Amino acid sequence: MSRADDIFVDMCQDIIENGVDTKGEKVRPVWEDGTKAYTIKKFAVVNRYNLKEEFPALTLRKTAIKLATDEILWIWQKKSNNIKDLKSHIWDSWADENGSIGKAYGYQLGVKHKYKEGMFDQVDRVIFDLKNNPYSRRIITNIYVHADLSQMALYPCAYSVTFNVTNGNLNAILNQRSQDILAANNWNVCQYAILIHMLARECNLSVGELVHVIADAHIYDRHIPIVKELIKRKRYKAPKVTLNPDVKHFYDFTADDVIIENYRHGEQIKNIPIAI
Repeated sequence: MSRADDIFVDMCQDIIENGVDTKGEKVRPVWEDGTKAYTIKKFAVVNRYNLKEEFPALTLRKTAIKLATDEILWIWQKKSNNIKDLKSHIWDSWADENGSIGKAYGYQLGVKHKYKEGMFDQVDRVIFDLKNNPYSRRIITNIYVHADLSQMALYPCAYSVTFNVTNGNLNAILNQRSQDILAANNWNVCQYAILIHMLARECNLSVGELVHVIADAHIYDRHIPIVKELIKRKRYKAPKVTLNPDVKHFYDFTADDVIIENYRHGEQIKNIPIAI
């Protein structure tokens, strides 16, 4: 069965059974009807995914892997902050009338800085170092830039990635300050698994491990019944997910270059309420 399912179920059970309820506390998010959105939360959840063993997609329900890929490419490849460049509509609530989410996400990765003998943005610096100095312990991206926070529609949730090469395997730690477990957990896991696969292809490395560190892992109050039903579902084997073998370079990939085979999964959950 899918190891990603096991990790997800164990995490959700731990949050529900042992987490802290924020009801009555001062919280920022609200539901669409204006009601305060409280959560049950756990601090500092760490999940590990061995990408050599399987692709970490949930089978309890379907994760839209190609749409998730489109968003990670929107951030890391296009370095865009405009929803007009994005196929999904997950950012619509935060965009202005021109489609911009401000100086957030892709914008930050595209800012150039002096490095070595030239000007690099953060993504190009990662690729340069993975090719030229792969055993560096300094291959890090960070989009939580305090000077620009006031000009972001939403502070970055997944804000930092540390890359590490061990025995020719590309590993990464994804640091996330906050996560809505039902709505976003496996979406983010699949995104960064795909990113590791793509960067490994570009840099002639093998895929290794994705470590996901979530500072505030929470289940919203209106999501709890949904999660309780979800984690009781039948589990299947993980799908086989590979990349188009003809594409060698990170900037040439599209979501259509993600090949998904044998993805059996439970019924999709529709119209999940999102707190904003």
